Amino acid sequence: MLRQKLNPRAKSEINSGFGANSSNYGGRFLDSRGLPNVKKTGIGFFQRISWYHFLLQLSSGKFFLIVISFYLVVNMVFGSIFYLIGTQVFGAIETYSQVLDYWEAFFFSCQVFSVGGYGLVSPENMFVNSLCAIEAFLGLLSLAVVTGLLYGRFSRPKAYLKFSNNALLSPYHGNKAIMFRVAPIKNTSLTNAEVIVTLGIITEEDGKMVNKFYQLPLEYESVGSLSLNWTVVHPVTESSPFYVFSKEDYRNIKGEIIIVLKAFDDMFSNTVISRKSYSLDEVVVGAKFLPMYKRALGGERTILYLDKINSYEEV
Repeated sequence: MLRQKLNPRAKSEINSGFGANSSNYGGRFLDSRGLPNVKKTGIGFFQRISWYHFLLQLSSGKFFLIVISFYLVVNMVFGSIFYLIGTQVFGAIETYSQVLDYWEAFFFSCQVFSVGGYGLVSPENMFVNSLCAIEAFLGLLSLAVVTGLLYGRFSRPKAYLKFSNNALLSPYHGNKAIMFRVAPIKNTSLTNAEVIVTLGIITEEDGKMVNKFYQLPLEYESVGSLSLNWTVVHPVTESSPFYVFSKEDYRNIKGEIIIVLKAFDDMFSNTVISRKSYSLDEVVVGAKFLPMYKRALGGERTILYLDKINSYEEV
């Protein structure tokens, strides 16, 4: 049935980069972040993970949660060691409460870890001085690592593009076309934007289910400047794999529209890349996008309404 629904005039790709055997492939080709939906195994965990890439790709909230948690755990460990040694080995501590003693030891550890000096409290024997030297060295290394990660996160070029939540099957020049929208969301300047759109679909071939991929011809595959929204259009012509699709096929056939968009960021003098995918059941049949920009009242500027990128109406 799936083979009958694919347009025989559409030419599939041979080297797609994704596996061809559908029975060995699970889920979508790209995950929600636009990355390959692949879990790697067969070697040790620490061999197959790059901590630098992992920490750069984390959201800001999770990244700072890890940094703060590491800071608190290290100081709790060293503070507990100092507390167990006894606060009598530190000068200027005169408390008569175990709770206050622990907090004094904890905050003393914070001073040592941040290499900020001892203040009123200072170690008074060689063993405690040695522990302080070890913690101070660990603090210097941690500060260098966190500084490098913060710089990497801040300076790493990103596309900062927002895609519409759905692709649409819309009227187009007396026929139909698959459309989706993309727009820059930051105060960046992107030029020479190029997009490649591929349909990945599961079909039957020689009695077994296989993944087939079709690069979709577009109305425009590139734009000189990406300053407003860009509606990417794939006309559903006789050579399109969608040509024989019915409305029900978009809901029932398992497939995915894969988008790779790259542009040049002249601020960083570097190429940035963004990925997105739509499953076929995320294609809204019989709808068109509503305008998302207009001329300002003074007529001297164009207003781009980013909150309208998903706005469409049925037709």
